[in-house]
Amino acid sequence: MFSKSKINEPGPKQAEATPAPAAAPAAPAASDYKSSAPKAKPAASLLSSDLHITGNVKTTGDIQVEGTVEGDIRAHLLTVGETATIKGEVTADDVVINGRIVGRVRGLKVRLTSTARVEGDIIHKTIAIESGAHFEGSVQRQDDPLNPGGRKAAPAPAPSAAPAPSAAVQAATAAHKAEG
Repeated sequence: MFSKSKINEPGPKQAEATPAPAAAPAAPAASDYKSSAPKAKPAASLLSSDLHITGNVKTTGDIQVEGTVEGDIRAHLLTVGETATIKGEVTADDVVINGRIVGRVRGLKVRLTSTARVEGDIIHKTIAIESGAHFEGSVQRQDDPLNPGGRKAAPAPAPSAAPAPSAAVQAATAAHKAEG
């Protein structure tokens, strides 16, 4: 209540703009509620076993797939159920695979359980593969696997230091050829 009276105090000082201060406190209050809403983690979206999706799926939240998805999936946490089949690229901070994926998997943490079947490359920061998991493809560790150019970004600092000596060597070679 004290904060409301403090908010109302500047309002009377600006008597000419009384409607504006009344609207201004409402906006911060709404944004305060909105900022607190993302803190409460919503339940994972469940794509049931009888659901077949053709197209890409993208969310900042969590998804549990039990059905079939033909398309790319982007999520925070992706759980692929034992009955699930995904044909496309999967990108998530955490990926738990119990079912089948045909396509590339990108994740900070990737876990293949004993019932997992993956046909495609896995690009990860950390990986765990349980005994019994079926995997055909390559595995690459990257510091930023969620960024498709992440692998190129890591070696970039080394070449940026290299061109300076290369330029100097080229200049010296050119000067040597000019002398000779």
